[in-house]
This record gives sequence, C-alpha cells and structure tokens, in this order.
Amino acid sequence: MGIGSRARVALLDGFGVRLGTTDAEAGAEEFPHCVQRLVAHICLSGRPPRAAIAGQLWPDVPEDHAHGSLRSALWRLQKAAPGLVEAAAGCLVLADGVRVDIRELSDWAGRVRDPRSRLEDIGVPDHGLVGELLPGWYDDWVLLERERLRQLRMHALEQVAGRLAAAGRYSDALQAAYAAVRAEPLRESAHRTVVRVHLAEGNAVEALRAYEQFRAMLADELAVQPSELMARLVHGIRGSERTQGRGDVAGAPAPDVAAGLPRSRVPVR
Repeated sequence: MGIGSRARVALLDGFGVRLGTTDAEAGAEEFPHCVQRLVAHICLSGRPPRAAIAGQLWPDVPEDHAHGSLRSALWRLQKAAPGLVEAAAGCLVLADGVRVDIRELSDWAGRVRDPRSRLEDIGVPDHGLVGELLPGWYDDWVLLERERLRQLRMHALEQVAGRLAAAGRYSDALQAAYAAVRAEPLRESAHRTVVRVHLAEGNAVEALRAYEQFRAMLADELAVQPSELMARLVHGIRGSERTQGRGDVAGAPAPDVAAGLPRSRVPVR
C-alpha cells in the first residue's frame, strides 16, 4: 500500500519524512544515510535519470558498483517508505502528491515576486521554511542548492517587508524585516529594510536606533562601516539631531523612502 497524499519530505533544518499513514514525522535515524541522500537528491533534482543519480551519489566507485548501491538504497527506501519514490522512463521521481518543504519555499517566493498576489498570501513563512538546507551535509550538490535557497529566502523576506510597509501594515513589515535580520545578522540589505520600514511609519528615532545597532555590530564583527547607501537613509535624521541639539527626533520629518520600498502594482485586497 502506498504512502498516500499526506506524505511530506522535510529538508530544511534536517532530514525528515512524514508518511501518509500517520501524522508523526519519521526522523533521520529511521532512514539509512544512503537512503536520505537518495531522497534528498531526488527532491532537489526533480526527475534525475538513474545513471546520473548513481554517479552523483557514488562518484568514487566503478559504475557497476554505483548502480548496485543505488539498487540497494532503493530497496531500503521501499521498506521504510513504500511508494515514496517511483521509477518512470529510466528516471526516479517522487510519487504524486508528496509535498517537499523546499518546493513550498520556492512557491512562496514566487508569490512574493508576483505583483498580482494578495498580501494575505505572502506573509512571513512559518518556522518550518526558514531553516538551513540539510545542515551538516557537505556534498557539492547540497552546498550549491543551500546557497541558492538562502538567497531566495532573504530576497523574498525583504521584498515582503517592502510590500507590507507600502500597504501601511508596518507591524507585519517589521516582522518580515527582522526575520531576514535573524537569518543573516550581518546582511546590510536586511538592516536597510528595517530602517526603511521605521522611516515609512514615521519613527525616525527607531530608524536611527536600528542603524546605530547595525553600525556597532559591523564595527565589532568586521571592523568596517555601513555602506554609503545605508548611511544616506539616516543622514536627514542626524541633521535634525544637530539642529535640535538632542537625541529625541520624534518631531523631525522622516526622509522620503518611498523609492526604497517595493510597491504592489495592483490594489491590496
């Protein structure tokens, strides 16, 4: 009997499989490492030919040995999760209906980039989609995909924050911006997004505080200063501080940051 349509493979924050016959997730310890690598490679590759996947997963052994290892891994997979992977025209594919967290992440990022999508459909993703791809795995095919997904997620979070701020949903926008900061504490564009959201809301003091915190962290960690692009965001605030002679700049007009926040091209629904 197959696994059913509720099966889901998790690769973010570690390997796991939820089988269709239960809501419990099978941890990595229930699958031999060769089976984990096989399932992960299929999830990342889509529809790899058997010969290609054998050579990718067992590159240091003769071809016939690699194909034997692949057959053994498939046999073990069939025992642990029958029906999860199917063979079709010489290729290996996930069974219809099996969900994969990295595909859910890519779908969310696609909705973020689509100006026609509703804000209700592009909020900050749940915790399950913000982890690192297969931490502790160092295969070349994992490292390349890990970096691609990291960049995809970071740009999407920053864009979500901009769209939410442009719609006046500043609290939600800050949640998205700070999710990006937590994921990459030294990423300047994430901190610029935080500053822009504060400025868009009219909170000049909060914007300056966020800038100064990032400036101090950058000096401590890397002994460098923020870029001129970021410094320009708070230039007007500092000018108001000097004029008023004190740190409270709540009455100062916020700089025009509309150009720095991506806006939806369709009405918010």
